Amino acid sequence: MRNRLNYGDRHFEDFRVAMRDYGWVIFENALDSDFVAVINEDLKEGYVKRRAIQEKNGIGSNMVGTLHHLVEKDNFSLPFIEKMYCADEIAYFLSGNYILNGFNAVIHTQQQHPYVSNMHRDVRTFLGDTKLLVQMIVTLDDFTEENGATYFLSGSHKTDIRPNETYFYETADRAVTPKGSIILFDSNIWHAAGENKTIKQRRALTLGFTRPFIKPQMDYPRVLGYDFIDKLSADQRQVLGYNSRIPESLEEYYQPIHLRMYKSDQG
Repeated sequence: MRNRLNYGDRHFEDFRVAMRDYGWVIFENALDSDFVAVINEDLKEGYVKRRAIQEKNGIGSNMVGTLHHLVEKDNFSLPFIEKMYCADEIAYFLSGNYILNGFNAVIHTQQQHPYVSNMHRDVRTFLGDTKLLVQMIVTLDDFTEENGATYFLSGSHKTDIRPNETYFYETADRAVTPKGSIILFDSNIWHAAGENKTIKQRRALTLGFTRPFIKPQMDYPRVLGYDFIDKLSADQRQVLGYNSRIPESLEEYYQPIHLRMYKSDQG
């Protein structure tokens, strides 16, 4: 397939064509093994914290192995954002500046069937060539057919038709790729996590990026604190949504241009 590229020597035209024709692309060798190890270590504590809340609130049954909103001050998330993986490709796909919509992860183990195992797409409104959201999967273990590499129905991003599930599983391609890879895909594409038939975990980050005027799943500037902005680089501020905040008072609204919460270049 022509949608598998090496991250270090990727060519932009290959990305453009792959996203147009297939709706998804793999960039191999994107993260080094040391950084992958750091992420996997941080996910251990992150999962314990989130699982306790899921169970306390009575929503744990189909959320086993899922971790949502991993942006925190002292884990891997801010260094990950600072590296700006696939920044040019994401900006091209979304036609300009973008922000983080969600920063999540999945720890997929044998005989677990979280909601991501269902055939789905990540937007409910089909807008054709108008792109509002692009998804990223970061493989933290090797993705194989045996451990549930993601199914993608190539080309299904082009039409507003839900495929027959039998046809989907018989026809869809599998994202078989080494750990440290990045998969970018059009949020209109139909996809599903596969079944892990091994005794080992299959871990991955799952991120979404949108145009800045779309509401994110979590108010990350509020989570980190508005005063945390001085500790962030310009790229981190942009991706985390510090340039597209919503004022909550007239005092915040009536500000000179350089102090406004929603900047003029955010669409």
